[in-house]
Amino acid sequence: MKQVFTIVLAALLAAGCAGGPRRNSDDQAIAYLDYAGDPVRGFTSFRLQSWQPLSRNRLVLWTGVNEAYLVTVRDGCTDLQFAHSIHVSSTGSQITTFDHVNVGRDRCPISEIRPVDVRQMKADRAADRAAAAGT
Repeated sequence: MKQVFTIVLAALLAAGCAGGPRRNSDDQAIAYLDYAGDPVRGFTSFRLQSWQPLSRNRLVLWTGVNEAYLVTVRDGCTDLQFAHSIHVSSTGSQITTFDHVNVGRDRCPISEIRPVDVRQMKADRAADRAAAAGT
């Protein structure tokens, strides 16, 4: 009886975790896509400031306050949305489509890099907030 109770409790806990809120919404990915430029072969970065997963195969790499890149990796990077840390390979200070993103045990080749117009994105968001406050 004790063993059955433990199994039922474990199943309930697992179900509760599975139904929790998603870490990132599709709206975020769409927002970054709206401000992403044409694909580039790579970019120079002496230090990545932060990163943000958007989906199973997309993430944003922040290299400065107003500099970010939308990176798409090939499918098969199953833990990207839930990762706490990543490692991006690079040649010197260049990150290109020949590099990859390591997420846990997954090695995810980069298939596309697109610069994000962060300044325009921030300006549009500020305008949206001002318009919402004015109504």
